[in-house]
Amino acid sequence: MRINPLTVIIILHDILAAMLAWLGAYWLHFDLSVTPGQLESAWAVLLWVVPLQALVFWRFGLYRGIWRFASLPDLKRITRAVAVAALLVSLGLILFHSGAAVPRSVMILDPLLLVILMGGSRMAYRAWKEHRLASVLHPDSKPVLVAGAGSAADFLLRELARNPSGFHVVGLLDDSRDKQGRLVQGIPVLGTLDDVAAYAQSMGVDDVVLALPSTAHEVRKRITQRCADAGLNVLTVPSLEDLVAGRVSVSSVRPVELDDLLGRDPVELDDSGLHQLLTGRGVIVTGAGGSIGSELCRQIARFEPARLVLFEQSELALYAIEEDMKDHFPDLNIVPVIGDVKDAVWVNQVMAEHRPAVVFHSAAYKHVPLMENCNAWEAVRNNVLGTQVVAAAAQTHGVDKFVMISTDKAVNPTNVMGASKRLAEMACQAMQLPTGPRFVSVRFGNVLGSSGSVIPRFQKQIEAGGPVTVTHPEITRYFMSIPEAAQLVLQAGLMGKGGEIFVLDMGEPVRIADLARLMIRLSGADEEHIRIEYTGLRPGEKLYEELLADDESTLPTPHPKLRVAKARAADGDWYAECLTWLAHAGTHDEATVKRQLKAWVPEYQPESRPGQRAGGPG
Repeated sequence: MRINPLTVIIILHDILAAMLAWLGAYWLHFDLSVTPGQLESAWAVLLWVVPLQALVFWRFGLYRGIWRFASLPDLKRITRAVAVAALLVSLGLILFHSGAAVPRSVMILDPLLLVILMGGSRMAYRAWKEHRLASVLHPDSKPVLVAGAGSAADFLLRELARNPSGFHVVGLLDDSRDKQGRLVQGIPVLGTLDDVAAYAQSMGVDDVVLALPSTAHEVRKRITQRCADAGLNVLTVPSLEDLVAGRVSVSSVRPVELDDLLGRDPVELDDSGLHQLLTGRGVIVTGAGGSIGSELCRQIARFEPARLVLFEQSELALYAIEEDMKDHFPDLNIVPVIGDVKDAVWVNQVMAEHRPAVVFHSAAYKHVPLMENCNAWEAVRNNVLGTQVVAAAAQTHGVDKFVMISTDKAVNPTNVMGASKRLAEMACQAMQLPTGPRFVSVRFGNVLGSSGSVIPRFQKQIEAGGPVTVTHPEITRYFMSIPEAAQLVLQAGLMGKGGEIFVLDMGEPVRIADLARLMIRLSGADEEHIRIEYTGLRPGEKLYEELLADDESTLPTPHPKLRVAKARAADGDWYAECLTWLAHAGTHDEATVKRQLKAWVPEYQPESRPGQRAGGPG
């Protein structure tokens, strides 16, 4: 068997440590003064004690570890091996050795010294390899403060020590009184999170790393605000799960993003129920290349459906989501399909071929100003007729669940997009029969980073040096992350019995002007350099979005982030009339479309809600 040369060096190191420990025990026993006779006695016993100890160390596997990664388990293994060796030495002295007597204190001191020498050398080597003295070894590195002194901070300090990255940690901050004044990996916990500006100034720090992945978003937002006010750069670590799994690296420390500050607590899903709904079954997602559709595909893929059909009108968007799914789910049966949801022949052909058990209908025109004026007719046809076509095909081909993505703009709509989505909700309710597919609608507000949302626009404006354009000082919107929205859509689809409109808990609304200010500060600028400009409300835009109409109420569900809206019941005559109108091959002008929407959706109030025209350039 070939032995690694490094292993031979380690074995020789431990033999030397065993010799030094044995002789050191004699030296301590005789008060640092050993006579030649006592030394000769020590050497006589050492000649068989050290080989015995070396054999025990080999049997305990002390030479399979890597010194650079020495840790507490290695120290425990050394302690056990030394203890066993000490017992065997004692037995050997009693049973076989007939020479000079070994003092009992030597039998106690020897294993203690041996653990210190063997364990200490390994830990010292690891400390040296990990560059514990980063500020000395790398004088050009930048000092940083770390916000947080928990598990994430501990993992971060280990990672930074293992991989020098151009900066070194000079202190930690944490609100826990029990941690203040203590050390984490040799780094002191200086004070509270609110003290960040003072400590940064006194220690010459320009960068702060947030090691608070499991802390409430309000706390992260608070510390970020403090840092921004003090002109400090704010970075953050990945999730604690990534840190524990070892997926984190120094390059994973990244600038703080809005998801880190505006996100919410993780969604708890009924995994067993979703496995019953999705695992081993066919699933179709329409609008699969969009922000919500693509995330739905990723979330559904986790449950290993038998086949996932990606139905999308945009060639580029379909190509992008297909490549992404292949990269992340190479074993999943993915079927990319180009198509228009209004094309009943093609939709039915796709359904007949793939026989899905569940359909998630995300395809829609969603941009409010674009869907007003000359695009109103196409908005209604795509959002309402498209929904009806896919839903009717689901009825024909034995689909179990049909889940439609709706919007908070369907509540008391003031725009064509919102009214068309309310009409789509009504169509799903009208198609619900005692048997057949169960139709479920899910309403929620804006999602962070979705295509067409305000956040990417703000980012581009900030990169260009401003101004950042906000339509009105008081305009507010609900926000949630794309993964959270997709997860709750799956949960609502599981819970739906047919005909419900689920409303997601969107938390507290966010004022868009405050969002713009936060993004400017996160970029390292301020309003003196990048100003906010108010441009006035756009066509169809409301100051405040609502999740429930005035004449609606909600019922709780077993899931804390989902409620069921008790919407106004539509009369029975509108549906057939609506389908006939939508199937008309011609086009209609904006006034005709809005007049017809008003007839079917009485709560639709185009251009007339209080505050609709409020404001203007500010």
